[in-house]
Amino acid sequence: MSQSAQAEHAMNASDARRDLYALVKRAEDDGVTTLIHKREDRVLLAPLDRFPAARKADAFPSWVLSAAQKEFGDLISRAAQGQPQVLRRNTTPVAVLLPVDTHASALSSDPAAPSGAVPAGGAVNSQGQQDRESVPRRLATLGDAIGSVLTVGPAGGPTFGLPGLDAATGGLQPGRLTLVAAAPNVGGSLLGLAAARTTALVDHRTVLYAASGPNRDDVFRRILSAETGGDYPRLKQGRLTDYEQDVARQLMQAGDVLLIDDGSNLTAEDIAETAPHMEGLALVVVDRLQAAHSARLPLSGNRLPDASQILSTLARTLHVPVLAVIDSDDPTLLSLLDADVLLTLTTTDPGRVQVTVAERDFGVIGSAYLRPDLLHARFGDAEAAPVAGTGSEEWRLHTTPEERELADAALPYTSGAQKGLPSALTHLLAALRTALADGEQAAIDELAASLAQAAAAPPQMPDTAEGRRLAAALHAYNAPAPAGATAQPSAPESARPAAASGAVADADDEDAARDDDDGLVPGDEEDEPETAVFPALRILKDSVTRSKMHPVPVIRLEDREDGPWPLISEDMDGEPRWVHPDVTSTRVAHTRENGKRVRRDQLDVPASFGDGVLCLIDRNGSFPSACSAVPLAPNKLLHTGPLDAFDKTKAGIYQIDIPDWDYPGMPHPLGRLIDRPDDQGRVWVTTPHIKQLERLHREGHLTAPVTIHDSWTGKANESLFKPFYTAAREARTELIQAGGEPYKNYKTRLSIALRLLWPKRPSQRSPFWRPDWRMSMVAEASVRHWLNAFKAVQEGHTLVALRNVDAAIFWTPDETPPGTYRLGTGFGQVKAKFIQPGEFIPEGDD
Repeated sequence: MSQSAQAEHAMNASDARRDLYALVKRAEDDGVTTLIHKREDRVLLAPLDRFPAARKADAFPSWVLSAAQKEFGDLISRAAQGQPQVLRRNTTPVAVLLPVDTHASALSSDPAAPSGAVPAGGAVNSQGQQDRESVPRRLATLGDAIGSVLTVGPAGGPTFGLPGLDAATGGLQPGRLTLVAAAPNVGGSLLGLAAARTTALVDHRTVLYAASGPNRDDVFRRILSAETGGDYPRLKQGRLTDYEQDVARQLMQAGDVLLIDDGSNLTAEDIAETAPHMEGLALVVVDRLQAAHSARLPLSGNRLPDASQILSTLARTLHVPVLAVIDSDDPTLLSLLDADVLLTLTTTDPGRVQVTVAERDFGVIGSAYLRPDLLHARFGDAEAAPVAGTGSEEWRLHTTPEERELADAALPYTSGAQKGLPSALTHLLAALRTALADGEQAAIDELAASLAQAAAAPPQMPDTAEGRRLAAALHAYNAPAPAGATAQPSAPESARPAAASGAVADADDEDAARDDDDGLVPGDEEDEPETAVFPALRILKDSVTRSKMHPVPVIRLEDREDGPWPLISEDMDGEPRWVHPDVTSTRVAHTRENGKRVRRDQLDVPASFGDGVLCLIDRNGSFPSACSAVPLAPNKLLHTGPLDAFDKTKAGIYQIDIPDWDYPGMPHPLGRLIDRPDDQGRVWVTTPHIKQLERLHREGHLTAPVTIHDSWTGKANESLFKPFYTAAREARTELIQAGGEPYKNYKTRLSIALRLLWPKRPSQRSPFWRPDWRMSMVAEASVRHWLNAFKAVQEGHTLVALRNVDAAIFWTPDETPPGTYRLGTGFGQVKAKFIQPGEFIPEGDD
């Protein structure tokens, strides 16, 4: 191989030895080539792209950088004589020393190849071409090609098992690299999973599933969720129904043809080396290529163009389809990748994803629409399922218009496209859609009572078009049937096992807060008058203004649609909504003194708990108390990507795996966050939850440390709201004694000021717009609430229920609250109330 003597700069051997690490870094990251001279010897320190064969293990002499620096003079001499020297960082090749003598014999990518063999990355001289021993290339006539097409048919390769998408793509064609491009949370990985499931489990053909990101357990859980319709978040917790266990055993017998490689440091070269040894290989799936650079993931960042070339070559060499998923739809990045077919996923309307199909030579050739079902780790054809207005007439006769409209209206929430419903209601509506889609009349009938009960006392819906439609559908479902119509089943007050819902139902009266409603009205943003009992907003603004870190209280409108801001949601509060799995929770009717009818929880405790009463713990001032030390970033958040470890000097939002949690008698430390993972089983959390998980790992309650896959952070500060906390605490001490309207006004203004940190409606004016501040404060309150309950459980107390940021219920045999709580009226202290078993749980002003 001859190399050009041209380089970006030149230096002598002594200087190059001294700066070796920097030169290698420039070659690796920026593609810079350096000309190095030692007397008559001249070599190039070049990036691996100049000599790709250097990536092959043991093909050429290789040296770790520390050893290469010591022997640098000898390495220059050897490279100048025509023997490339590969430089490694640990076991990974990062650069190569090459000769620059244009008259030297050409080097082959195969060290055993004869002189004059085709060089890797260099030109071949005419003499080399004449001397080369080669086999004539195989040519095909037009008749051969026509015969092949007629034999194979329009879809000769594996398929996705989604008729609309298979029609648009013609299936996955052998010899082609197909790239699935989708932004995070859209579900790109699920298309790779769909192709793997169909090829292995339906067609019984061999699949290599290269998992760079998800591990083998994640892959199995997603397959099981898709095959059974079981909720993926629940499966991640290891809770399988009998049916799901049966399917899992069947998959063990049928899954020998689906082989998963989730080894660490998985590279494209590893995949290319493994695939040829798999007999009958029909499909290679690479899940996934990561756009952001990660030191832990070779298939990430600026290494993706090289990886795509290797995967494309693999497809052509083995004549199998290779399907790779990338977590970005950035056209600039995609143009650098060597894909034959590009499938780009974009969310169009709620509950629908468009897949645009483009070929390298022709551009866009078609499209298809899919229905995301992220809760069950799968896609469906948007028009395929007979749900809400589609399907056969026979199917229609067994359902009502109200059921079909309810299923239709629920789609934005059950698919994950919209948020804001309690998880129990989301799961119930998902079950309805599944039953309708599968035509399971028995399941539809079984759901009727629970649906009627939910419709009779619905939670407040998000104030969006989707929320209003769902509210109307629930109202219609619960309305009395007109004369002559088939009546809906009545809503009995039957017990609902708490283990099925995993949460105490949300309060459904005027005191309940909605996820997508900030509770603000025009005028709330105005400063209180000087005579106000507690000018909370003025105090909060002053608290932020006086900070020496020059906070940014408002993110500009034009910046809110990208960066970290769309990633932040109300779910990040991590509030627990949990009932002990052995306790049964029932919603019962209750009439307040003002005549208003509401519904409240009644908890039935099993006899195994022994004698006792229910001890209700109500924590005072959870949100303002959290302001005493909430970790947040006062300035803008910057994209810091994957992190090897949590940096205590930073704060922001972090994308993590949901950790396994099996501590008896305690809910998951991430609360309701575990009900809303993305298609990779990950969630975004704020700094308080990261610190909580780090603490639990240090104390041995979590087996594995937190893995941070992505992050947006800034310099941390815990005292931004401290002056506000101090003023609120002092005012509470005085006003709680007075009670009445002054104290009620104090609580109202306190709540408004903290809600104004993140006003939801564009029309709502506010001196703030920092969703990360708001959710960090709420998460801090949630974490403190959870930790207090955890301390009590560790001391032997029985936790019956835990919810929101202030309510806990214990089973206490002696009417004494757990000693881990401090009774009193101050911030962070609690009020305790005792009720007998069978009584309803009071809320708010009951």
